[in-house]
Amino acid sequence: MAITLRLIRPGLVPPLDDGFRPAVLANHAFLAEVEASGGGVPLVLGLERTGGSLSRVETRVLAPDHPRAGENLHYAERLLKFLLWQRGAWRVYVGGPAEIGQYIRQCYSAIGERAFDYHFMGERVYRTRFSVVVCTPEDVPPEREIERALGRHLDGYRIGLDLGASDLKVAAVVNGEAIYTEEIVWEPQKQRDPQVHYQAIVAAIRKAASKMPRLDAIGVSSAGIYVDNRPMVASLFRGVPDDRYEAVRNLFLRIRDEMGVPLEVINDGDVAALAGSMSLGEGGVLGIALGSSQAGGYVTTAGNLLDWLHELSFCPIDYNPAAPIDEWSGDRGCGALYLSQQCVFRLAPRAGIRLLTGVTDAERLKAVQRELEAGHEGAVKIWETMGIYLGYAIAHYADFYRIRHVLVLGRCTSGQGGPLLVSRARQVLATEFPELAAQIEIHLPDEMGRRVGQSIAAASLPALD
Repeated sequence: MAITLRLIRPGLVPPLDDGFRPAVLANHAFLAEVEASGGGVPLVLGLERTGGSLSRVETRVLAPDHPRAGENLHYAERLLKFLLWQRGAWRVYVGGPAEIGQYIRQCYSAIGERAFDYHFMGERVYRTRFSVVVCTPEDVPPEREIERALGRHLDGYRIGLDLGASDLKVAAVVNGEAIYTEEIVWEPQKQRDPQVHYQAIVAAIRKAASKMPRLDAIGVSSAGIYVDNRPMVASLFRGVPDDRYEAVRNLFLRIRDEMGVPLEVINDGDVAALAGSMSLGEGGVLGIALGSSQAGGYVTTAGNLLDWLHELSFCPIDYNPAAPIDEWSGDRGCGALYLSQQCVFRLAPRAGIRLLTGVTDAERLKAVQRELEAGHEGAVKIWETMGIYLGYAIAHYADFYRIRHVLVLGRCTSGQGGPLLVSRARQVLATEFPELAAQIEIHLPDEMGRRVGQSIAAASLPALD
């Protein structure tokens, strides 16, 4: 039987969320309990992806005969949930006490509590059957992480595309300098025909290419989950019915073949992190975008990109059993409801702010931001609350990423909101995690966007043959 982990009240309580119980504090308290019990027993999780890529995460849990061994189930399930959306997998190995493996297998099944994750990872992302292998720690396969030295190629005549929900940004880049940029209004989410998407993207490419004597490479930044340059899941194409989605999966491969040049397309969070890394001249950069949802991206300490998903919006950061429920996945305490405009809308009533009706979410967010700029006490508390969420989330992420820099992006950071978010996040690290405060720098985009923009970073993705 699963027993909820001992939940820890944070040292800095969000002013609008007294029930917030950070995942990082609960995990650390559990691991301290394991150590105090005599060291416990090993638990090894393996997450297998395409191309033989496999993440191996080693931890320890309470011995099966410990009176609170039921906590193992909650700890292992929340740990796997985080890893699954951070890294991705179509097959999961659970090497440890058999009852943990059996519990995970039941949860992450077609009829289990995590049926959404089962179907999404298997059928939508990796297009195969999702499975859980229960085994001993020794039987979990060895780690095989694939790092790619993608990007940082500034030679030649290149095009960079940034595909957003409301506009398509395109840049012609010559030897690292953008000589032409344009923002083209489009509404991809309303389009059911993949050919419409294709025509809009190709038209933008041809227009940018006309500004240069030749075209050597194309790089694309886009929201969504991409595997081998194929959009497996992307909100931009959600208007396309399932029976026509195969044309979307092959869209960029088609463009590459027709243009006859190298083309790379990756998640926009990774491109943002890459842009920050190029600007700083360092690796170990985690990008966190607080927009309509929460996006993430990461550049390793060696300056490379991984084949991980970085879908931090689905990664749990709050273990409060009464935490808000994500309407899509049905899970509680996940990042999107804490670090995005969804959080602003959730907290506004508590802050005494009435949300506008009959308008777009972007207009609704701007209205709350105007209250912030005007000094509304409740609006200030919204962004202070999100800043505290962000601080504990960064500490949690630091258990799974090697972080030197955090780049905070997105529409929720505009105006006074950005500095307020960052100041509270820094306060959390300084107060609760001083060792991390000494290691991690938190940046707003203006600090690192001066020299290298996201369009140039996107254009730099492909290497020239």
